[in-house]
Formats: sequence, structure tokens, C-alpha cells
Amino acid sequence: MDEQKRSEEKNLTTDQKGSQTKNKNQDEKFDMSAIDRTFTNYKRGQMFDGVVVIKREDGAIFNIGGKNDAFLPRTEVDDYDNLKIGDRFKVVITNSKNQEDMLEVSKSMADGIVLATQNANRLKLGSKFSFVVTDADRTGLYSKLGEYSVFVPIGEISHSTHDVKKTIGRQFEAMATEINKEEKHIIASIKLLEDKVKETNETLFWNSIFINKVVRGKVKKILSYGAFVDVGGVDCFIHISNMSYNRIGNPDEVIKEGQEYNFKVIEVDRENKKVALSLKALQESPRLLAIKELHVGAIYKGTVVKLLQFGAIIKLENGASGLLYIKNATEANNKQIYEIVKLDQKVEVEVLSKDEENERVSFKLISVC
Repeated sequence: MDEQKRSEEKNLTTDQKGSQTKNKNQDEKFDMSAIDRTFTNYKRGQMFDGVVVIKREDGAIFNIGGKNDAFLPRTEVDDYDNLKIGDRFKVVITNSKNQEDMLEVSKSMADGIVLATQNANRLKLGSKFSFVVTDADRTGLYSKLGEYSVFVPIGEISHSTHDVKKTIGRQFEAMATEINKEEKHIIASIKLLEDKVKETNETLFWNSIFINKVVRGKVKKILSYGAFVDVGGVDCFIHISNMSYNRIGNPDEVIKEGQEYNFKVIEVDRENKKVALSLKALQESPRLLAIKELHVGAIYKGTVVKLLQFGAIIKLENGASGLLYIKNATEANNKQIYEIVKLDQKVEVEVLSKDEENERVSFKLISVC
């Protein structure tokens, strides 16, 4: 019995030793795998937490774990003089290796990603945000907002976008239509935001527009008889006859597509959503300028251009015209105007009065030439 017991203890001891050896080998194998996993394959654009381990004049040595330290240029830290060994923050890899065989990292880029991620976390459905297109294909536009991916489906791109490849690198505003905060993914619509902005602008426009209001507008399209003008997102129209006091053959003699001008509103049709504009209404007419040159009591030479029942229209040599009443042409009470002056006849008249606001002048006949 004692011999059998000793044999069992011996066998048990041998099994235990084998088990301990096996466990030791497994532990060693596990430990090596854990170490290997710390040797991260770093890629440009990756963001890591790390700590400053050495501070130099040109920058800091920054440990982000793994087998390689990184180099942080001093230009990447706003207040480098106050940077201390042991400071912890996020950085983004900008270069795989520098001349010292170290990864190069950026703090400012990481700060931007963190801020953009915080802004993305605050987004709600229907919120407006800005982004820069990083890629585009037949399915839509792609971008990043911090750690979030952004996607605009092809059907939700701007009304004015025809070639999606030309959007790469451009900044757009869009409305968030789906937000997955767990997967950090946003689906957005540019078109929906444009429609909402247009609707808001149109409401503001029709609530504030009135005749004689001076507005700023951009010429969208020139036609032979006029032009369409964008005023606050609403299409208005200016006829060629309202562009200049001078006779013109084509609108582009006065205005150019894509240029902005001040216009005066001369008609408002709210029911049919139409607004007529004028350029010449903001200018002094040649008639008014000619009237301003006249002096009450002075005598000028002119021509009879029209006969009326109660008098005649006289046009002066400087272009000003006014009315010669019968009572100011003769002292006789029973004469008609055609008995006193003839059409196209040269006369001398005295300016009795002038009304610049209403562009009116009255004359007294001095002599017939």
C-alpha cells in the first residue's frame, strides 16, 4: 500500500510539473503576442493620444505608444514655451518618417479634428453644417467632419451641380438628414437646405418689397428686350426701356451678366410674383438736367414742337421743354394759339417758373422769329 501511494504521488507530481510547464509556455506565447500588438503600423492621418517625453528647441519628442517615438515641431504648438514634459494631448501623423527616422505629428490638425467631432456630436436632424468634399462619384459626395464620415447622395446635391468631380475640394453647406453617432456617420442634403433658404428668402423679399425701393441685384440673364435680375434670391425683370435715358440697341450696352447694380422698384405684382426694375429711375433725366440750367426771368430761344388747345409746347436749345399758355402768349382774349405761333416756328420766351421735382417749366412769349 505504501508503495502504491508513493507511485501515485510520483505520477501526480509529474503531471503537475507537465501542467506547469505547459502553462508557462502558453504565458510566454501570450506575452509575446501582446508585445507584438504594441508595434502599431502607423499611417498618415491616424490620430493618437500621447505624452511629451523630451523638449527641444525645434520641437518635442512625443510618445504615442509602440516602438517609435514621434516628432512634434514647435510650430504645431501655439504656446511652445509653456509646453512641459508629461503634457498629454492628441496628435495626427503627418509624415511616416523624418530625417531622424521618427514619425512626424501635428497637434493643430488633431485639435481641428477634435473640434469638428465635437460640432458633429452636437448636430441634430435638420441642422445646417459646412464641409469640404474629399471625394465624389456617381453615388454622391464624400467628406469628413472630424471623426465622422459625411455622405451626400447624388439626388441631394445642389441644383446647380452637374459634374460631381468638380466639387472635390469645394466647400458646401448642407442639412443633416440622418445621424448615426455610434458609427459616426452623417447623411446630408445640399438641395434640401437650398430649398429651405430659398423659401425663407422669398418670404422675406415679398414682405419687404415696395414701389420706389432701391434694391441691389445681380444680372442673371440678358435678353434682347431686357434682363432677369436676382434680388435676394427672387427673379425680377428690367425692360430695356428702363435701362437708360439714351436710346440703346441691346441691354449689354448698359449692364453685364454676373455684375451687381442698384435698381429702383417701379412695379410690384404680388399675385403673379412679378417685380419690375429700373436703372434710369436712379439717374437724373436729361430733361431735369436741362431744367436745372434755366433761370427764372431769363430769356431763351426755342422751337414750337406741339400745339394744344390751351397753349403750345416750346423746346429750348438746351433740351428743356415747357408750356406756353395762351394767356402768356397774347393779351387778346379771343385768339387761338395757332393764330399766335406756328408749329416748328422759332421763338424767344422768358422763363416764368420751373418745378424741378415734377420737371415742369412755364414760359412767356417775348417774340416770334
